Amino acid sequence: MRVAIGADHAGVMIKDDIIGVIKELGMEVIDLGCDCKESVDYPDYAIPVAENVANGTADRGILICGTGIGMSIAANKVEGIRCALVHDLFSAKATRQHNDSNVLAMGERIIGPGLAKEIAKVWLETDYEGGRHAKRVGKITAYETN
Repeated sequence: MRVAIGADHAGVMIKDDIIGVIKELGMEVIDLGCDCKESVDYPDYAIPVAENVANGTADRGILICGTGIGMSIAANKVEGIRCALVHDLFSAKATRQHNDSNVLAMGERIIGPGLAKEIAKVWLETDYEGGRHAKRVGKITAYETN
């Protein structure tokens, strides 16, 4: 699996921890920045990560900013993206099983690196269940493409 990852200045510290998790799971990392603590604009990182997932360059994406909110809003503007803002393990698992989320957003100022790593691991290792959920995800896709 190829995982694109991006963060703004408020998420850069956790980004490196998440890259470690991705590599430990034997997955390929596509690091789209940022690598600095100077203020940057989150859409400049969220949109390229989302585009990499939407066009198939990456299988999934992970985004980190201060709250995860801005990143998730920006990523969800890209057609084909189902970005979930997650700050707990239950939601990380559920959004993969039920929503087939393909991008994960987290907030560094909301959760610490330990929980962020656990969330990323659960999210990356959880499969989509399909079944009754496929109809619902299909309705979202149909609306988006019309």
